[in-house]
Amino acid sequence: MSHYVRIVSAASRLAGLLAVLLLASSVVVICQMVFVRSVLGWSTIWQTEYAIYSVVASTFIGSAYVLTLKGHVNVDLAPLAAGPRMRFALEATTGALSLVFCILLAYSGWTHFHEAWSSGWKTATVWRLPLWIPLLPLPFGIGLLCLQYVAELWKLLEARR
Repeated sequence: MSHYVRIVSAASRLAGLLAVLLLASSVVVICQMVFVRSVLGWSTIWQTEYAIYSVVASTFIGSAYVLTLKGHVNVDLAPLAAGPRMRFALEATTGALSLVFCILLAYSGWTHFHEAWSSGWKTATVWRLPLWIPLLPLPFGIGLLCLQYVAELWKLLEARR
C-alpha cells in the first residue's frame, strides 16, 4: 500500500504543477486580451472563456495536491482540544465523509462529461468550444482527489499503528 501512496502522491504533485500552469496561462491570456482590446482595438473571441475555464480547471485539478499539503480550509479548534483518540476519530470520520462526497461528485462529473462528449455539445459562444473540454477537469481532478483521500486515510491508519 505504501507503493500506492507514493504513486498517488506523485500524480497529485504533477496535477498541482498542471494547475499552476493553467493558472499562469490564464494570466497571460488575460494580459493578451487587455492588450488586444485596449491598444489594438480588436475584439476578443476566446480569451474570456479560456480564462474562466482554465481557472476553474486549475481549482479541480489542483485539489488533490492541496490535500497532500493539508491546505484545504478546516476548523482545528475541536481536534486540537481533543485527545489523541478523539482526534483520530475526527480525522478518520471527516476523511471518510469527504471521500464519499468526492466519489459522488466525481461520478456526477463523469456522467456530465460523457453526455457532453457523446452528444457533441459545444459552448453557446462564438468560440463554440466542445463542452467536454471544460467539463473534463471535474471528474479528473475530483477522481484524483478521491485517490488522494484513500492515500491520506491509509497514512492516518498507518500512523495509528
